[in-house]
Amino acid sequence: MNEFSRLRGNERYEACDDEMPPTKHAILSASSSHRWLGCTPSARLEQEFENRETAAAAEGTAAHALAEHKLRKALKMRSKKPVSQYDCDEMDGYTDDYVAFVMEQFEQAGQNCHDPKILIEQRLDFSCYVPDGFGTGDCLIVSDRLLHIIDFKYGTGVLVEAEENPQMMLYALGALRLFDSLYDIEEVSMSIFQPRRENVSTWTISVADLMEWVETTLKPRAELAYKGEGDYIPGAWCTFCKAAVKCRARAEAKLQLAKYEFAMPPLLTDAEIEDILSRLDNLTKWSNEIMAYAQDAAINHGKQWHGFKLVESRTNRKYADEEAVIEAARAAGYTDIFKKSLIPITEMERLMGKKTFKEVLGGLVIKPQGKPTLVPASDKRPAIIIADVNQDFTEFMEE
Repeated sequence: MNEFSRLRGNERYEACDDEMPPTKHAILSASSSHRWLGCTPSARLEQEFENRETAAAAEGTAAHALAEHKLRKALKMRSKKPVSQYDCDEMDGYTDDYVAFVMEQFEQAGQNCHDPKILIEQRLDFSCYVPDGFGTGDCLIVSDRLLHIIDFKYGTGVLVEAEENPQMMLYALGALRLFDSLYDIEEVSMSIFQPRRENVSTWTISVADLMEWVETTLKPRAELAYKGEGDYIPGAWCTFCKAAVKCRARAEAKLQLAKYEFAMPPLLTDAEIEDILSRLDNLTKWSNEIMAYAQDAAINHGKQWHGFKLVESRTNRKYADEEAVIEAARAAGYTDIFKKSLIPITEMERLMGKKTFKEVLGGLVIKPQGKPTLVPASDKRPAIIIADVNQDFTEFMEE
């Protein structure tokens, strides 16, 4: 691949060959960068496992397609509305919110630049920094001094933050290759729009600091990852790794808890309890993954595990035909057979619209104070001082 360098001031930028990579799955993709940057040999190891699209992933794909369509329509571009089994009022509302956010950011960019550009589902090549590296950005807004990258996350499981998000930083590198010669870009803003978690996270980094990260972190770790070299390092990035369930390094890290021999809490030191607390959440997830893997192997591949067997799960009774039940119950003289309840707050807000909801029900909606909960120090919520809440917590427990 031909590469060339260009200079701007005292900063050096590398540019990639104009030819985009062929349509294929990138070993070092932007979406998996959190994993291969944290655990470099995992990228090659994952290639040994087949891709299986989950229902959540399929729903996310459908939401992205709908969001792209709506954004194109908002920009007066031709687009055919996609149809999927996941279409619903909720998805309609959340994708509307995404489009409104993007258009607001585009309007703001126009206030500081006479010809900002907006690109949707833009193919981005960052292979001059990451071997064969490329990805697709949901939305890019390019203007003088500022490049804004917006990523639509439809998932509910993991809260995604924009700060130091490697996927977004890689997208920024690909976008800078395309537009930094046309616009005097000094900073990059990265926004995660995750409506089902009520999360809009934005982080800004200077181009100079981004390029420093490239040299000190990205390039050396990407080189190791592409070769499948480096140490296996368990961490938060294991969550979506296809090889996680069979990773020995991860298993050894989890099984270190066995050294405590399941002693009762009062017999453990404070340091030992802190060590266990830091691992407990991931240990629970890992054990569930092991069970899911073993069960799938037994059900779908006939695997027999020593000391275990397949049985029918316990089930609850249900009506075979609700309409027939209603008719039979009424015929027997039973009419008080229905329950009514208010629709949830989020659904009510969607029904009325945010403005009307605030006018009609704003004074009737409260957010109860949460009870004290122990979480890792990295949690974004502010810490509470137990002396200030002791009395409130006592009253809560007595209710």
